[in-house]
Amino acid sequence: MMAAVAWRSLLPVIMISIFMVYEEWVSFPSCKLLPSTTYSPDKHVENVDDSLEDLKVMMVANLLLLGSEAGFVNLYFRDYYMSKFFKKSFQSLNPDMLLVLGDVSAKGSELSRTKWLSVLHQFGNMLGPFLDLPLHVILGDRDVGECSGLCANSVTWIARNFPGLDSSGCGAFEISNISFVSLNAVALLCGNNKLRFDVEKVIERESVGLQMEIEGMDEANNGFGMFSEMSNDFRWRVNAMKSSSGPVLLLHFPLYRSGKTHIWEGSTFKSIIDPSGKVPASAQREGFSGTGPYDLSQTVPPNATEYIFHALKPRIIFSAHTQEFSDHTHPDGTREVTIPAMTWKVRDDPGFIVATFQRNKSAVSVTYCSVARESRILIAYTSALVLFLFFIVVSNTLEPKGLS
Repeated sequence: MMAAVAWRSLLPVIMISIFMVYEEWVSFPSCKLLPSTTYSPDKHVENVDDSLEDLKVMMVANLLLLGSEAGFVNLYFRDYYMSKFFKKSFQSLNPDMLLVLGDVSAKGSELSRTKWLSVLHQFGNMLGPFLDLPLHVILGDRDVGECSGLCANSVTWIARNFPGLDSSGCGAFEISNISFVSLNAVALLCGNNKLRFDVEKVIERESVGLQMEIEGMDEANNGFGMFSEMSNDFRWRVNAMKSSSGPVLLLHFPLYRSGKTHIWEGSTFKSIIDPSGKVPASAQREGFSGTGPYDLSQTVPPNATEYIFHALKPRIIFSAHTQEFSDHTHPDGTREVTIPAMTWKVRDDPGFIVATFQRNKSAVSVTYCSVARESRILIAYTSALVLFLFFIVVSNTLEPKGLS
C-alpha cells in the first residue's frame, strides 16, 4: 500500500524528467554532408594566409515570425522549439557566422513599424547565442512585399534594422578572405523601379571592384555608371573574369534555372531536369499555409539572371524562397544551393545548411541539417499524456478500497 502511494507521488517527477531528457535529445540537429554536384578539382588557392581557418557558415531562411501577432501555439510551442534548435545547433556545429536568406517576417509588408519592431525583438530572442557571431540578413518578398506595392522608404527602414544592408537592401562584406555579395532579389522582378536601378548599380559596383583586382584601375573603370540611364533591358560591358571566380552570391529568390537540379527526398539525392527554368513542381510542398506575395516557383527573371552571371561570376550561389532544399548546377558549372524553410509553419521537417569554405581550396562543402518533425513531437507529447493518464487510472484501480 505504501509502495503504491510512493509510486504515484513519484510519477510526476519521473514524467517531467523523461520530458526534459527527450527535449534535450530532440533539439539537436541531424546533419549529413552532401556530395558535390559539380566537378571541382582541388585547386590550391594562391596567396592564402596560412593563419586563416576554414569558414563555417550556417544558413537559414523563411523563419516567418509573427511578432506581436503570434498566437499561443506559435509563441509557446513552435517558436519555443525553434529557439532551442538554434541554441543546440550553435553548440553542436560551432559555426563562425549566420546568414538568414529572407522572409524573417511572415507578413512584414503588411506590418506597421511598431509591429515590425516586435518581429525584430522576437528574431533576436530566437537567435540567442548567434547574436555574438557575424550576422547577415537579406530581404524576402514577405518582408517587403511585391513590386506593385514596393516602397523605397519602407525597404530602407527595414534594411536599416539588419546589419550590413544599404538603403536598397543589398550588402557586400568579406570574412576570412571570403567575399560575399547579397542582392535585393525582389527589386530585380520590378520594371522601372528606383530600387531595381539601385540594385543594378550595386551589381555594377561589385563587378568593377572585382575587375579592378584583375585588370587594373583604368581598364576596369571604363564604362562605369551606365546603369543610371538603363531601361528595362540589361546591358553590360566585357567581363574577362572566369566563371566561378567571383564572390559568394546571396539572394532570396533562386536564379532562373536550366540544367540539372538535385532535390532532397527522404535520405537520398534525386536528380531532376525541368526545362521551364522554375523550381520543379516535385520540389514544391502542398498542404501548408499560403505562399505569400509570390508563388513558390518564382525565380529571378532570365535577363537579370544572365546579367548577374556575366557581371559577378559568382563562386557559388545560395538562395531560398521555395521552402525546399535543392542543389542546382547552372550551365556554366556554377552551383546554386537553395535553403529550406526553418519553421514548422510551412513544413513538418524544417532544415538548414552549413557551408564550409576551405581556406586553401576553391571547393565549398555543403552539409544539410534537419531538425525534429513537428508531427513526431506532437505524437510524443500525446503518447506521454495518454501514458500518464493510464498510470493514474491503474494506480487508482489498484488502490485498496479501505484507503482514504
